[in-house]
Amino acid sequence: MKTSLSTLCLSAAGIAALTLFAGCTASKATKEAVARAETAVMQVQSALGNNEASALDVQRAKDHLAQAKKAVEDGDDKPALNHAKQAELDAELAVAKQQYATARKSADELQASIRQLRQESQRAIDAAR
Repeated sequence: MKTSLSTLCLSAAGIAALTLFAGCTASKATKEAVARAETAVMQVQSALGNNEASALDVQRAKDHLAQAKKAVEDGDDKPALNHAKQAELDAELAVAKQQYATARKSADELQASIRQLRQESQRAIDAAR
């Protein structure tokens, strides 16, 4: 199910990107870069949802994507490419922050378990005396 959902998202993103960019004067490479950024942002938003650890970065990626699309509409290649790249980077940052938050939570839980085991061991040693 996850694979077909990802495929559906990619297909929808591709269709939306082609429809949006039809007839624009920006270069093909620019349009492709913006389409890749749109796909990356959609995937991150789908994967992370409204996760607190990465919400700001997801929003920033969406904002850069909107600016890239506007620049394509205006036929401005350089700003479109810059905003598209920034959107992809912000999307990657959102994923990294989410992964860090998950790892940090796991590490904290492990530390708490270790503390509890040490306390239980100490109680057992004290009771044996």
